[in-house]
Amino acid sequence: MIVGIGVDTVDIGRFAGQLERTPALRSRLFTEGERTLPLASLAARFAAKEALIKALGDSGGLGWHDMSVVRDGDRAPSFEPTARLLAELRRRGADRAHLSMTHDGGVATAFVVVETDVSGAR
Repeated sequence: MIVGIGVDTVDIGRFAGQLERTPALRSRLFTEGERTLPLASLAARFAAKEALIKALGDSGGLGWHDMSVVRDGDRAPSFEPTARLLAELRRRGADRAHLSMTHDGGVATAFVVVETDVSGAR
């Protein structure tokens, strides 16, 4: 059952300007593993974190590093299952967040679906 959905779009050029004006923003928004990625990938990850907040209804007790985006062996993106993220999902009656991201034409977009398995199977 879907608990929430969220989408966010980031203008990559504008995002680059924000990172240049405020260098500390990179370490505040992104985990060590994310920080070295190309600008478009960072913008997509920022969009993913914003989309997750929208899908949850608010950020609750989550910090930016609690919403780290990782890729599996097939390069599919997902949120790292940090303790705080899992707790926020449970608090809202959910058990997983699905993520899709893209960047093209100067924008990065992310879509998140937060859901729970009502059948009890996974």
